[in-house]
Amino acid sequence: MVVADLHVHTTRSDGTLSLDEVPAAARRAGVEVVAVTDHDRLQPALDGPITERDGVTLLHGIELRVETETQRLDLLGYGVDPTDELRAECARIQRNRRERGARIIECVEDRLGVSLPVEPRDGLGRPHIASAIAEVSDHSFQSAFDDLIGDDCPCYVAREVPSFERGCAVLSDACGLVGLAHPFRYPDTAAALSRCDSLDAVERWYPYGRTVDNGLVDDAIERHGLIPTGGSDAHGETLGDTGLGATAWDRVQTALGV
Repeated sequence: MVVADLHVHTTRSDGTLSLDEVPAAARRAGVEVVAVTDHDRLQPALDGPITERDGVTLLHGIELRVETETQRLDLLGYGVDPTDELRAECARIQRNRRERGARIIECVEDRLGVSLPVEPRDGLGRPHIASAIAEVSDHSFQSAFDDLIGDDCPCYVAREVPSFERGCAVLSDACGLVGLAHPFRYPDTAAALSRCDSLDAVERWYPYGRTVDNGLVDDAIERHGLIPTGGSDAHGETLGDTGLGATAWDRVQTALGV
């Protein structure tokens, strides 16, 4: 039974639930704890690292993309108490998101001869642009990625992201735990897991939708003394598809000191 879903997105980035709607969604799923982990953005409406709303425990989190020599990774920070440095880093990333979004939108509009119903803004991601493309063209959400804005496609524009070292530093100063997200979503899982020697945690339970070798993650947990975490990576209204049972959440809670 999932009691804690520690990977949930809201309208603050590319989710469909507002923060105010999260507790009701959690109750529908029978989930007691939710970590709100929006992409590269903090939650100013949360007044502490861990709060209670409508009978649901909300953990202030963040998902931060970082760069290594060979691939980009996503780090999850849990129990955020924002520092000025983390705020400044998030602001810099959002400026780049706006600029990058404008370039992608312009490319798509020129290529398709359409006007997209989306504007560059903080929190803008490619899913927003893909949805806009599907509204005004023959492309579906998926074909927008496959043919236009996915990696290596004609309208793709790379984001500028902090280095792994920089990301670890700013998150470690602001968060109770810092972990690696979804290790089997990267081209080189082994290389991603090798970075866990600098981290506190790793996502052990995650809805990949395919068979994965969790023995690799378990080995990393043992080798580096990591806290196993997990969550649904929800971008819609359904929470708790994957996450932590009571014992695993107790371990995270102890590590956070709450």
